Amino acid sequence: MSEKSIYELFKNVCVKNQDKVAYRYKDGTNWKPVTWGENQETCKKISKSLIALGIEKDDKVNILSWTRLEWIQVDMATVSIGAVTVGIYHSNLPDDCAFIINHSDAAILFVENQDQLDKIIKVRNNLPDLKNIVIIEGEPSGAEAVMTWQEFMSKGENVTDEKFLARAAEIRPGDVASLIYTSGTTGVPKGAMITHENLVFTSWSALQSILVEPYFETLLFLPLPHVFARIIVYVCMRAALTVNIGESLEKVADNLKEVKPHFFATSPRAYEKTYIKITSTIQDTGGIKYKLFKWALRAGYAVSKLQQQKKPVKGLLAFKHKLANKLVFSKIQAVLGGNLVYAVSGAAPLNKALAEFFHACGILILEGLGMTENTSVTNVNRYDNYKLGTVGQPCPEVEQKIMPDGEVLFRGKNNMLGYYKSPEETAETIDKDGWLYTGDIGEIDEDGFLRITDRKKEIIVTSGGKNIAPQRVENIMQTSRYIGQAVVYGDKKKYLTGVVTLNQDQVSDWAAKQDIQFSSLEELCKHPKVIELIDNEVQEKNKSLSSFETLKKVLIAPNEFSVESGEQTSSLKIKRKIVMEKYRAQLDTLYED
Repeated sequence: MSEKSIYELFKNVCVKNQDKVAYRYKDGTNWKPVTWGENQETCKKISKSLIALGIEKDDKVNILSWTRLEWIQVDMATVSIGAVTVGIYHSNLPDDCAFIINHSDAAILFVENQDQLDKIIKVRNNLPDLKNIVIIEGEPSGAEAVMTWQEFMSKGENVTDEKFLARAAEIRPGDVASLIYTSGTTGVPKGAMITHENLVFTSWSALQSILVEPYFETLLFLPLPHVFARIIVYVCMRAALTVNIGESLEKVADNLKEVKPHFFATSPRAYEKTYIKITSTIQDTGGIKYKLFKWALRAGYAVSKLQQQKKPVKGLLAFKHKLANKLVFSKIQAVLGGNLVYAVSGAAPLNKALAEFFHACGILILEGLGMTENTSVTNVNRYDNYKLGTVGQPCPEVEQKIMPDGEVLFRGKNNMLGYYKSPEETAETIDKDGWLYTGDIGEIDEDGFLRITDRKKEIIVTSGGKNIAPQRVENIMQTSRYIGQAVVYGDKKKYLTGVVTLNQDQVSDWAAKQDIQFSSLEELCKHPKVIELIDNEVQEKNKSLSSFETLKKVLIAPNEFSVESGEQTSSLKIKRKIVMEKYRAQLDTLYED
């Protein structure tokens, strides 16, 4: 870990792996490869064009786009000349885009396509300091002074290699490489200043904690404005691994089968949806296949238990498991490509029961922990040393400790420099000794494995004095095939209630089989049989909870929580406060009797 900047790391990897495939992206029906050597040349051209447009050290380069190769290349080109990358979620609304562009002092903005440009056109009059806009895909319409990608790439033709290299040589470890805006679940997003040292160190520390082989490949389908996706890119770059860039969230299932990755990383919600898809399909099939699945699962759980205890699998159980894998589990593994060695879960808590289910099916999910403010990674379970239900041990050279009130603190070179333009909030988050206050409540066991129990500000205390972690209850409810999202309510109340949304596809299919006629989701939510269905699902999931954690009653929201409605952040985290404010009056009626 001798590199002083991301550019040095990138250059070293490219020199050693000129002809190895760095990235693949879908071009029509084919996956098109880009070698490290080719990628380096493209990034240098982008750097030169940025220089030609007057981008100086510490200037902010904003990118409004879904995950794609050009996103990664603009990022690398930006940090290579000492400028700062600022990602904006492609799902952001126009006003949210304007806030980040203005707050970050954007010097240039890259938009993916006309759809994203249209957002900027709506707020263009509110962006007085934005000088340049580049559209990556297609020709711009409805806006003046917008460059095409080709026009932008031609700008740097007269910039010399010497000028580019001089800019790269000026970078110091403490220089800011990226502003990564938090999701804003509790208020206005804050821009975490992530330095070159943060990224160089974290890519090294995380790589020491995961199993990789030179031939390993991954599929990237997380949004790149999220720190989790960014660190995946940097870790894979350090290891010179091939990253296949997913087409879209809707095509992840197809891309997994095409790419057949050895590992991938995503959020718990993706695993929840996969679990629901697998189990609901098998339940609907019924008959001998359903019985075979349940038999195989019993064998799988027995083997999983022994594996977690690091005990051998012998005799009849070994035979049963081999047969179960051939007849059942291999088909489930094929859904994820068939070559998966392990998967990584991060960005939110993973339901332990889900991890145990997938492990029983022969799919190891290694849960980790991190946040924007510590460059995405502090802990992760290891391939050969894991405890399901925990986020693992700390990565090398990362310290962890628990405060008397249960809050988890971290210290290391992965901690951010601070929040952009917010010294007061920085001081509240990182103390004078360098400890980062996470807001998570957790426990550390005798082996150093950390278990997160909840968010400090989200703990519910009932009128009976019971402390309850709502995320645990919500995660269990969301494993129902018929429940889409769940938010628990009940602070200072005598019992818990909540708001749930419907899994529209599953409930619509069920309703059709019940001959229920409906013209809208809102109408479906109010149908007595649907209300009864959801109540039964809640009662079934309550069996996995202590009596004081159970939901006594629930309210069915007429629509899914979304970014557009203001109930979700761009990273798809639910804004609990907004949901509670919207439904509080109706929830309070659930306590009237």
